Amino acid sequence: MVHKRIHLNSFQVILIGFALFIVLGSLLLLLPVSTKSRQVTPYNQCLFTAVSAMCVTGLVVVDTAAHWSVFGQVIILLMIQIGGLGVITAMASLMLLFDRKLSLMQKITMQEAVSAPKVGGVVRLTVFVLVTSLVIEAVGAIAMLPTFIINFGARGIWMAIFHSVSAFCNAGFDIMGTAETQFVSLTAFAGNVPVNITVMLLIMVGGIGFLTLDDIKTNKWHVKRYGLQTKVVLITTAILIVVPFVYFFFAEFSSLPLGRRILVSLFQSVTPRTAGFNTVDLNSLSGSGRTLTIILMLIGGSPGSTAGGIKTTTFALIFANALSVFGNRKDTHMLRRNVDDQTVKRANALLLMYLMLFVVGACVISLAEGLPMDVCLFETASAIGTVGLTLGITTQLGILSQIVLMLLMFVGRVGGLTILYAALSASRKDLTKYPQEKIAIG
Repeated sequence: MVHKRIHLNSFQVILIGFALFIVLGSLLLLLPVSTKSRQVTPYNQCLFTAVSAMCVTGLVVVDTAAHWSVFGQVIILLMIQIGGLGVITAMASLMLLFDRKLSLMQKITMQEAVSAPKVGGVVRLTVFVLVTSLVIEAVGAIAMLPTFIINFGARGIWMAIFHSVSAFCNAGFDIMGTAETQFVSLTAFAGNVPVNITVMLLIMVGGIGFLTLDDIKTNKWHVKRYGLQTKVVLITTAILIVVPFVYFFFAEFSSLPLGRRILVSLFQSVTPRTAGFNTVDLNSLSGSGRTLTIILMLIGGSPGSTAGGIKTTTFALIFANALSVFGNRKDTHMLRRNVDDQTVKRANALLLMYLMLFVVGACVISLAEGLPMDVCLFETASAIGTVGLTLGITTQLGILSQIVLMLLMFVGRVGGLTILYAALSASRKDLTKYPQEKIAIG
């Protein structure tokens, strides 16, 4: 009998890797030792939690602190860490630690996983990703440690570690809840400067991407030497923090005292991209505030980061392409550089895919649950953007709606184009040429 070897491309390896870790994590959470009550949790709840953790989202159907034991919380945190770094990066890091050499195929897969521009240097980049993550998470935990020890005693050590990893990985999981007060996130620390500043910095550093961090490390303060992607990421990130902050400060939280108003407004402009922590009740936001939050959730973080969404570079490229069209220019320009047409096409395709999935998912949930469409749009934007913010409907949803959210979270973390290339095989190229004909638009 002749056995035919199955050759998987890098996109399929990434897809299967995430799926396997999700299944493994859900089975571990199914164990009685994973819960405080020592009872078996329904599998749909275990699977939902595992998907949310691996996809660094933060949407939950049970309160993480009130329901899961320390063992369960450790499993969730390990999934957050692996999901934040990326399955392939995490596995490659283990291989490097055991002094295993990587094949060319493994390096190509790693290149796709971290969105590296080329295969050369990808091993060095992987080491940089691992070391940088652990150092930043340690610094974040130390910064929050005094506050948490004062408030929670010895348990504050675990809480500082958990929230630092969760924030850097843009996961949004918290262990602040109790049996009496569940799903509170960081609302008890809305006016606490050390916790707010630390969490926001962790979210932003984790969300700008390891390629950007590596570029900054290499070129230090010589901004002119930064690559185009680094410049676009930094500028777009700054705009997407400052503009929402101004809106939230003047339009949403004007009734708060000045100090808390600044912290809450800044936090609310940072957390939708794509961390999922909240320091205020999101149901208190106006319709405009919710809409802005949805937009921020869909944009998300940057390529090669722990965040989800269509990415800041995609948003900036679509905006630049629109300006080129308005200016009747043939090419798309960004910071005095031309961007190739293929990249522009991918950006537009990615945006269309996310918009379609987020709207269709909301329609399904709205019909299945009888909930208002705007609430469902908020939930699906949070899922596909791997954010974790919610207006409080997640725990009420039936199995069908949970499946919709899990699929959206998976697509949002793995990447829509990765799933398409895995399914269609990116190695095939269509060489067919058809006659050209114009079509009117606008």
